[in-house]
Amino acid sequence: MSDENGPDTGKPAKKAAGAELVLPVAGLIFTIYYFTTIIDVPWTAQVSAFFVGTILIGLIIALIIRTVIQVRRGEASLSLAPLIAPRDYVPKRLALLGLTLSYVFFIEWGGFTITTFLFLLCSMLLLSGGKKKGLILTISLILSVGGYFLFIVVFNTRFPKGPVETMLHGVF
Repeated sequence: MSDENGPDTGKPAKKAAGAELVLPVAGLIFTIYYFTTIIDVPWTAQVSAFFVGTILIGLIIALIIRTVIQVRRGEASLSLAPLIAPRDYVPKRLALLGLTLSYVFFIEWGGFTITTFLFLLCSMLLLSGGKKKGLILTISLILSVGGYFLFIVVFNTRFPKGPVETMLHGVF
C-alpha cells in the first residue's frame, strides 16, 4: 500500500489501485484486438471466442467500476507506485519484459517449440537468480515439448514453424 496521507496524519494509507489496473487494461485491449482477428474463422469458433471475451470484458469493467468507486470514496488512489517498489526488483522486471518482447519477436524465426523453451529457461533462471539450473532446464524442456504436442499436434494450431516443427511434421 502506498502511504499518501503520511505517517503522522493518523489516517489509514490509501490503496494504490492504479497498479492493479495495468494488467486488466492490457487484457481489455488484447481482447478487443482478438475480436478483430476472429472475423475469418468458422462461426462456432467466433461464438466461443466472443463468449469468453465478453465474460473477460465484463469482469474487467466490474474491476474498473469498483476501483473508480474506491477512488471517489477516498479509499484508494490511481498511484502506480507498487509497480516500481521495491526498486531493487525493477531491473529484473525490465529484463523479464525484454525477454517477453524478444519471445514475441523471435517466435517467427525460431518456431514455437525452441523459442518457448529458450523463453522459459531464461525467464526462470532470471527469476530464480540462477539457482537450480538442472531443474529449470528440465521444466523448460517438459513444458515446451508438452506445448508442442498439445498445441501443434493435438489442436493443430497455426503457431510459427521452426526447425523442430519442420523436422517433426511428417512424424506426427
